[in-house]
Amino acid sequence: MKRTIFCLLHAALICLVVPSTVFGASLAGVTLPDEADVGGKSLVLNGLGLREATFFKVDVYVAGLYLEQKSNNAREIVASQGTKLLDMKFVRDVDKEKLTEAWIEGFQKNSVKYGRLKDRVAQLNSMMSDVEDGSTMRFIFNTETVEVFIAGEKKGSIEGRDFVEGMLSVWLGKHPPNEELKEGLLGK
Repeated sequence: MKRTIFCLLHAALICLVVPSTVFGASLAGVTLPDEADVGGKSLVLNGLGLREATFFKVDVYVAGLYLEQKSNNAREIVASQGTKLLDMKFVRDVDKEKLTEAWIEGFQKNSVKYGRLKDRVAQLNSMMSDVEDGSTMRFIFNTETVEVFIAGEKKGSIEGRDFVEGMLSVWLGKHPPNEELKEGLLGK
């Protein structure tokens, strides 16, 4: 009896001591950690969102937005100077053509500065390739750059504060791919 109580107490203590990064948050069968380390900075998961496409609401990817401090204010997040991370995990195959069309559409709908961003959107699109179910994309947003990673491999960086804000606005602007995605990333 004493041994059983001891084991239960020991298990409860382990649950309290284990860091939250072990647990994470889940959506549509995808689990992302509660925290992420980016260049020595610890970022917290602000929220998870699901990208759905077409009238039939086909699941495309789960995205997680990591910030230095949680926020549910899209404008403040886009305008803030700190490090941010957006992780995308695809739950279906998507060809390069659809990805590049989606980037162009997202920037056009959410950035009044699209004309100035067009060449850099083309640079982003040159980094794209077909993605398979289970593939990942990661975007690290610094004050003046966006670093692009596909399947864990760094594909390049794109310069400019206006590009950083424009790209964040693809998900957090007035016309996101779907409203549930934006709300999820904002932790609502």
